[in-house]
Formats: sequence, C-alpha cells, structure tokens
Amino acid sequence: MLKAKGWEVLISPHNRVLTKDELTQMGKGYDAVLSQLTDKIDGSVVDGWGPSASSRQAVKIIANYAVGYDNLNVKEIAERGVMMTNTPDVLTETVAEHTFALILAIAHRIAESDKFSRAGKYHGWEPELLLGTDVSRKTLGVIGLGRIGSRVAHHAVKGFDMNVMYHDLKRNDAFEKEFGAVYKEKLEDLLSEADFISIHVPLLPATRHLINSERLRLMKPTAYLVNTSRGPIVDEIALRDALKTGIIKGAAIDVWENEPNLTPGLTDLENIVITPHTASATEETRQKMGEVAAKNIIEALEGRMPPNFIKV
Repeated sequence: MLKAKGWEVLISPHNRVLTKDELTQMGKGYDAVLSQLTDKIDGSVVDGWGPSASSRQAVKIIANYAVGYDNLNVKEIAERGVMMTNTPDVLTETVAEHTFALILAIAHRIAESDKFSRAGKYHGWEPELLLGTDVSRKTLGVIGLGRIGSRVAHHAVKGFDMNVMYHDLKRNDAFEKEFGAVYKEKLEDLLSEADFISIHVPLLPATRHLINSERLRLMKPTAYLVNTSRGPIVDEIALRDALKTGIIKGAAIDVWENEPNLTPGLTDLENIVITPHTASATEETRQKMGEVAAKNIIEALEGRMPPNFIKV
C-alpha cells in the first residue's frame, strides 16, 4: 500500500527487536515510522530522527502495529508534534478466541497431555489419567470490559453457559442485560468468587502488578488465571509461587512480564500454559493490522486526520 503511493519504504533487515540505536538510525530522515510493540520510542528517539525528508519537523506519524501503545511515551512524542495511531478493532475476535483457547487448554490440561503423549507415557486408558476441570456452567470473571473482554464473555455465555461477572471502572447496563452479567465494583470480590479470571486491561501505572501475591491469595484454590493483555499486569514471581504452592490451580499466559524472558521456574510447572504473545497471530488478523497501520500513515502524510489517532 505504501509503495503503491510511490513512496520509499525502508524495512528493518533484522528479524528481532531493534536496539535503541538501531531504531534511531532507521527513522532518520523519514516522514513516518511503522512501529511494533517491542519498539520503545520516547522523545530522545524522536529527536534522534531529525528532520524528515519533506519538512523541518521529525516524522509526522508513528503508526503502532498493535492495539496497545505502552511502548510509546505518548506525552514526550506529542510534545514534539508527532501524531500516533494504533490498530484497534481488527484483532478483537482473534484475541478473544485465543483467550478462550487458553481457558480450555489449562482446564482440560491440553498442553500437559500433549507433552505426556509425545514422551510415550500413555500405556492405555485410565479412569483418573490427567483429570481436568469442566468449563461449562462455571463462573468467569472478566477484569476490564473493553472490546476483547466483552467478546470473551460472549463466548463464555453463548458457547459454554457460563456465569459472568466483571470489574471495570464503569458499569455497563446493556452488557449486564444481554449476558446476565454481574458487576463487581471491588476487584477483590471478583477474585474471590470466580472460577476462571481473564485479564483485559491496558498497562498503566495503576495496573502494573494489579495481580500480586495478596490478590492471588484471594482466589479460590480451584481457580485459574488467564492473561492476554500485558505481562506486567501480573507479578510473575508471585504467580509462579502461587502455582507452585497450590494457592491457585492453574494459569495460562500469552504475555510475559519481562518479554522475551520468563521468570525462572515457570517452565518447570505443569499447571501453566504459556504462549509467546501470539494471541493476535492469525494470517487474517496480522494482514488487517498491517492494512490499518498503512492506512493511518497514508491519511496522515496526505494531510488528513488518521482514523486511529491516539489522543493524549
């Protein structure tokens, strides 16, 4: 889409996370940057890009290839007159599907059973072999009722007859009416009552380590925690210890606190399913994300307001 405009497009030659120096060098002289969630961009990086090819200003737009944009220091970037955009909506269904796949995988011990089978340990049917937990008609607690959280709740109610409770900064009467959901003003109440807890809040100073040792202890010993939002929302050391000591029954995470590094000891545990930040990783969704990011750049460089402008 960008090359079709006759524009010069520089693509990173590295199939890995760029260093700050590499990121600074790549943006020099360009009018737009299409960033990934691993690209940490602040005012110093923008300053290092210098004037763009068509103006004295640095880049005109940073189009983030993600819904979340905690990799961008939005205050410092906005102060430099640079627009920022993200790619909302297009990955809602995919992430919700992956979230529910994790719920089913940890409850039915899918990953553990696969490992068991590949190791040649299966010698015949047994009545108590790798017993899991039913999902149907259990209670799902949703933390953060945005697009993805509400879609996960939809699958829970419509597909598995689950009861849903949710915690959010604001109450949603229409959602409660449609899904028979129960609002929990206090997060602690949701944690103590739900059988499965799914996290769908953005990473902010207020949500960092939202799930910590104290809050994990509020959960039922039969409960499961699922996180497909951002890794630092969960204190990973506290989660490891809770899983190891039986404070909670299991967990499934697609995002890690210190990506790409996992907290030591997590991979030794059988009661956790771990995927490598691939909740939106389908061919259809990643293609749509690219198209949205490119559209944002095209609109900005042609003098129009990009559709997914991030307001600071």
